[in-house]
Amino acid sequence: MSTTNSRPAGHGPVPAYDWISHHADHRPDNQAVRDLGSGNTFTYAELDRRIDAMAAYMASLGIVRGDRVAVLAHNGVEFFDVQFACGRLGAISVLLNWRLTVPELEYILNDSSPKLLVHDVEFAHAGGELQQLCSIAALLEIEGGNAESDYEQKISEFDGQDGGRAELTHDDVVTIMYTSGTTGLPKGAMITHGMNFWNCVNLGIPAGLGFDTVHLNVLPLFHTGGLNCYSNPVLHAGGTVVLLKGFDPGEALRVLGDPAQGITHFFAVPAPYQFMMQHPDFAETDLSRLRAAGVGGAPCALSIMEAWTDKGVPLTQGFGMTETSPACIFLDPGDSLRKIGSTGKPLLHTEARIVNEAGDDCAAEEVGELWVAGPNITPGYWNRPDATADAFEGRWLKTGDAARMDEEGFMYIVDRWKDMYISGGENVYPAEVENVLYQLPEIAEAAVIGIPDDRWGEVGLAVLALKPGDSIERTAVQEHCAGRLARFKVPSDIAIVDLLPRNATGKVLKRDLREQFVGVEAPKIS
Repeated sequence: MSTTNSRPAGHGPVPAYDWISHHADHRPDNQAVRDLGSGNTFTYAELDRRIDAMAAYMASLGIVRGDRVAVLAHNGVEFFDVQFACGRLGAISVLLNWRLTVPELEYILNDSSPKLLVHDVEFAHAGGELQQLCSIAALLEIEGGNAESDYEQKISEFDGQDGGRAELTHDDVVTIMYTSGTTGLPKGAMITHGMNFWNCVNLGIPAGLGFDTVHLNVLPLFHTGGLNCYSNPVLHAGGTVVLLKGFDPGEALRVLGDPAQGITHFFAVPAPYQFMMQHPDFAETDLSRLRAAGVGGAPCALSIMEAWTDKGVPLTQGFGMTETSPACIFLDPGDSLRKIGSTGKPLLHTEARIVNEAGDDCAAEEVGELWVAGPNITPGYWNRPDATADAFEGRWLKTGDAARMDEEGFMYIVDRWKDMYISGGENVYPAEVENVLYQLPEIAEAAVIGIPDDRWGEVGLAVLALKPGDSIERTAVQEHCAGRLARFKVPSDIAIVDLLPRNATGKVLKRDLREQFVGVEAPKIS
């Protein structure tokens, strides 16, 4: 790429794709990252120097273009150090789910073969095991911004050095994110520089990102929702990313309502919104400074949408996947109340269609599978040409999501195809039933799965977590649903649990529920 910008003396030219270098050159004193976990803040100039130092350290280990660097850590500025340092060297960051066990991580690391593993101090034991199991040349330990930690010592040691700049294009891979799918071993979705760029354009315009944006991120940065909705786009726009180490509903509400933090943008999957609205501080929290609150990653119950809208914060829905960088479909804020429940229309640089089993476009209101295409789509899966071939029909990525489109072209995600079950020959989409269940005041969490039935093939089981002190009977649940749903959609039974199993982003792990209540073996990766 061209190198038309200039950096301070001694640092060489700024590649046009290097967002941090650009902002360090143009607005060095603007705050880039506010890391609430460590209590440290970083201007664009300071972040740029950290990235240079990390790139120089990686280069000293012999890491070059195409080599992988893995990260096993909670949210912190280190994710951005490593991501952009890899970008400067042409290396590839591998972002690891810290909830996985050593055997699960062993598969991923043997598949991606990193030369360096950057890890939190709490994962030191796992890191040591993985180094031996996966023949990783070097480890580097993070300790919450502690200046005496190995990580910060390397930043200091290589401060002022430049690891060099690889000649890259938008087709070069910068990150591998492993996704679980429904069966089998995880697949490493390859994320290119171009995917990151087009996601910044696709999301940045409708979300109104700019120099004055202050985005609170509570989702894990190893996940595309945390890294790319909206953290990377905010850094691309020259705004500020505020990081929480993890999600706590009370702490998130405190930060969102704090005038000193000045949060303007927020994004989460439905679960954090649900837990915050159930928190006792929700009613009194001042959310008037929020300009945009996005929700995606799973169908969002209407009760959640309505509670936040009543609070003066209409949730803007969108649809995306790891493989799509992730933004594909977005509901314009102007339509958020008129089209509540819709994920919107395809974004500026993305195409979408809904197809039937024959691969033909569906009519309005007909449910089919969502297919997407565009420059924001992954080129495929690391070391898995078979999985890549299965995922595409020509240039179209088959998302595996059931969707419909209304007469105005607005799209609605009905559910995941894999979560649909067939009762008496009729398709049942659990998200529709869950929406109705959430209308019951006793219910804190709800998930519906299909279970075998001798007469109907499958019937619904409603797995419910209740609010403290509440109870509910099966007949009450069925009577409530019967007045709002076709008979074949009404759950045949209920199960009461303390909490629903969720992954690190808050999505309900329905395969775990199937293993618990049906005995179907769950895949290895959560």
